[in-house]
Amino acid sequence: MRLISCCLILACMACGQKSNSDTQTTQTQPKTDTLAQEVAKFAPTEMQVDLSFMKPSERATLSKLAELGPLIDSIYLKQTYAKNPEIRAEIEASQLPNKASVLAMFDLHFGPWDTLKHNEPFYGTTPRPLGAGVYPSDLIKEEFEQWVTDHPDQEAAFRSPYTVIQRTAEGLVAVPYSMAYAGEIEAAAKILEEAAALTENENLKKFLTLRATAFRTDDYQESEMAWMDLNGEIEVAIGPYEVYTDSLFELKTFFEIFLTVRNPEESAKLDRYKSMLPDFEKNLPIPDEHKNFKRGSESPLAVVDQVMGGGDNRPGVQTIAFNLPNDEKVRELKGSKKVMLKNVMHAKYDQILIPIGQRVLAEDQRALLNFDYFFNEVLFHELSHGLGPGTITVDGQETTVSARLQETYSKIEEGKADIMGVYNLLFLMERGDMPAADRDKLLATYFAGLFRSMRFGVHESHGGGAAFQYNYLKEMGAFSYNAESKSYSVNFEKMVEATRSLVNKVCMIQALGDYDAAKAFLAQYAIMPEEVKAITDGFADIPVDIKPIYPKL
Repeated sequence: MRLISCCLILACMACGQKSNSDTQTTQTQPKTDTLAQEVAKFAPTEMQVDLSFMKPSERATLSKLAELGPLIDSIYLKQTYAKNPEIRAEIEASQLPNKASVLAMFDLHFGPWDTLKHNEPFYGTTPRPLGAGVYPSDLIKEEFEQWVTDHPDQEAAFRSPYTVIQRTAEGLVAVPYSMAYAGEIEAAAKILEEAAALTENENLKKFLTLRATAFRTDDYQESEMAWMDLNGEIEVAIGPYEVYTDSLFELKTFFEIFLTVRNPEESAKLDRYKSMLPDFEKNLPIPDEHKNFKRGSESPLAVVDQVMGGGDNRPGVQTIAFNLPNDEKVRELKGSKKVMLKNVMHAKYDQILIPIGQRVLAEDQRALLNFDYFFNEVLFHELSHGLGPGTITVDGQETTVSARLQETYSKIEEGKADIMGVYNLLFLMERGDMPAADRDKLLATYFAGLFRSMRFGVHESHGGGAAFQYNYLKEMGAFSYNAESKSYSVNFEKMVEATRSLVNKVCMIQALGDYDAAKAFLAQYAIMPEEVKAITDGFADIPVDIKPIYPKL
């Protein structure tokens, strides 16, 4: 899990597909007149990273690992849409008057669709398939499920997070990632092995070696366990992780790489929170029978500066933190690691959240905005992904929340992590582990942050999660809106009460694995309020996000 923006696709795009050649070459004039303005919404930002403390061997390892970026980008480009390389080549060879803008937009979003505008095509007219490039473009859920029913011996391969579903003359077939992307996979595996030979850190050496094997075998569990033990100067996450781009089932994982260096002093400050996880679980406002004390007690916290990204974390809005692995079995054995990208986070706070907060909060509450609580909210969002229902039992069968909630899971889970993070911070204030006097700073900064997420629309997991928080809190009277000044005043006492109520609501949907309740909840609350749309439409002068410029290694 991570704080990012990866768009879900509108259901109406699932049908009426045409081939790329039918749509790209018969179009009239591509919509390029405003593309330069769209690209300019992402503010180029030089990312500050201190590498002076690193050993020469680790600097060499870091440089070697940076070679993985283009390979992971190549895999992800194909995963997003199999014909993406052809489309980019077509644009490159075209005589479009604004070709540079079209290419910049394509590279920004990893395809010909604007991920911030409901995946609206900006080149050609082909709708983006719900299943991205990991299923046939014309596949619908019913056909997939019928095939699995008719071929039970193939179910494990079809539901594997590490296979591409393809259509052949004989029907559907599940192709392992190691075969579907064989060229990039083998090249990446070799680089991982070369990096393992350079590093002096034994835990990193073990992880990189096991990860190379995982790339070739599509068996990631052992290397996921090894990743949990990384504790040196280099913190690298690489592989197929998140399912956001699979809007058909939220089943298939997509490749990415986070290459970062650890800030040991900042990381050490957060170690104390690891011992508090059982207390957070115990304090959840749900019956004890639904609390999850089975997950591993290890929960490393790392504060890092990102030096390079690739694949799934590059398109559009940038990730500010992630919580991995997503494998529930590994979580139960070892817990999960929360990684905070501090240089990315600070850049966003300065360029985006402060201007938004100054715009949406009432004048007497604007001074409450605080970077420390923005940082803490992100941290506790990630901690909260590891709390609450995970593996559950429904009708006597053991399953997981994600399997039960299907395509509703990401919005429910992202919104849960947001509001539960605030709930846990309030808990620490109540028992004296954080200054109770800072409560209003926390709640004002949290509330302003909802607009940063809703700005991207409710179709996206984090935007939808933010919208259901906003609408539920509004129903509970946690804030008031002044239509004349177009600003908000937070009612801090009611916000505290509403936070507890909402944590209970979403956790119980998860605990019961209630798919119908999840759909109904999102239909009621994960909608864009008119006043929010009016306000966010006025954010044109505020960058949509940053475009990181990472240091040369």
